[in-house]
Amino acid sequence: MLDRLLGRVHLKARIDELEEECQGLQAQAKSAKESRAEAVSARQDAEREVNRLEDRITELEDRLSRAEGDADAGLTYRHQETARSDRVAAIAERLRSVDAPREGALTAFVDDGDLPDAVRETLGDRAPLVSQATPCLVCADDAGLVATALSLPVEPEPFVEWDDGFRVDPAWVRPTGTLCFALVRSDTFALGLYEDGDRVEFVGFESDVMNEHSKGGFSQDRFERRRDNQISEHLEKAAEAIEHHAGDADRVVVVGEKSVLGELRSLADATATVDATGDPEEALAHAFSDFWSVRVRGL
Repeated sequence: MLDRLLGRVHLKARIDELEEECQGLQAQAKSAKESRAEAVSARQDAEREVNRLEDRITELEDRLSRAEGDADAGLTYRHQETARSDRVAAIAERLRSVDAPREGALTAFVDDGDLPDAVRETLGDRAPLVSQATPCLVCADDAGLVATALSLPVEPEPFVEWDDGFRVDPAWVRPTGTLCFALVRSDTFALGLYEDGDRVEFVGFESDVMNEHSKGGFSQDRFERRRDNQISEHLEKAAEAIEHHAGDADRVVVVGEKSVLGELRSLADATATVDATGDPEEALAHAFSDFWSVRVRGL
């Protein structure tokens, strides 16, 4: 009898253990189901979001296509010119002289085709013309009397603002103050120090850089090594000249060949690619005029 009682106690204890284990497994199974359900739900939410974004992308691409089509089909600039020197100053001053009601004049610098809402709303169906002109400074008033886009030699950070007049900083379009302006080509260097646009100092030199490889003499690899060394020496001299004069200037602009500009970019406040040839002084004058030109477009 005692054995039977002890056996039952053991069995009951074992049953309790198994029931606890079963409950634990059931809890794990339930948790796993919930996790799977959450994963499925999350995946479904993600799929819905992807579909929504794809639809939005398609919608925007259609709008872009229509806008580009409209621009190609009928939209043209009211006026276009490349202004230089005194003409640039006159245009900038005319824009600054506009007296609009409070927050009646919109000025915006747009650096890519993604137009700010204020530009789109102000220009309406002519806004695609801004996309074609970027990067540019947009000046437009709320009465539709003024609407223009200007390319800028010195580009500010993108901004959008409404005021009672247009903001056209003279430093964006003219060589104000003391300016160190340098032209660098692989074999030519020219530098001018300017006071409010007038050159007060000039430095220029040309370096003997091999331009072509003949069939005889050096191997191609040796020719390229020698030419690279000659260009490096030329750029070192150019850098020394820029550093020597930069301390006397409010800002430094370096222009020239794209292939060599990267070597001197850290010395400049602004850089640009220009196609200026001739002897150093002639090339500098050409580069200076090209850099400070402003493309004016009536929207």
